[in-house]
Amino acid sequence: MPRSMRKRSETGIYHVMIRGINQQVIFNDEEDSEKFLEVLKECKAISEYEIYAYCLMNNHVHILLKEGKEELGQIFKRIGVRYVYWYNWKYYRRGHLFQDRFKSEPVEDEEYLLTVLRYIHQNPLKAGIVKDIGEYKYSSYNEYIKNDTNNLVDKDFIFGIIDKDSFVEYNNEKSEEKCMEYDYSDFKITDKMPRK
Repeated sequence: MPRSMRKRSETGIYHVMIRGINQQVIFNDEEDSEKFLEVLKECKAISEYEIYAYCLMNNHVHILLKEGKEELGQIFKRIGVRYVYWYNWKYYRRGHLFQDRFKSEPVEDEEYLLTVLRYIHQNPLKAGIVKDIGEYKYSSYNEYIKNDTNNLVDKDFIFGIIDKDSFVEYNNEKSEEKCMEYDYSDFKITDKMPRK
């Protein structure tokens, strides 16, 4: 069956999810997570996209980004090739690491942008991995609230919509939002899967 056309965003902003093939863990240790963030930063310099939020779970990743000089497909091809090549080399393996193509949804307004951003930051909390979103090392939340010089996240764009105090309050509000829910027939990816 041919692939359906990806829905284009008028704003160029997307919520993207990539997941391990057959629910495979894609981040076995901190080195893997650090390498993925390094790849995101390298590819950002080439593709000139902006990142507004990310969260690395053990078997999937959520990213909120705005396209730059390359379209989404090229961006994630570049990211995937670099990370999978390294991952396969490290673990003496061959073949695919990610299942299917990445999933994406357009983000067309500020309200939904903030909703997705909170949803991404609350992934580890809803999965029961942490009791406070600030405790999770591999999400963009701490880049917003600390004077982090990592420069992976484009904070100024978000702080042009919401001030820092309101950002902290909003991201820590109890929320039951579900963003980009897909029916995978035989299973659903959930954030309840524990991180190793």
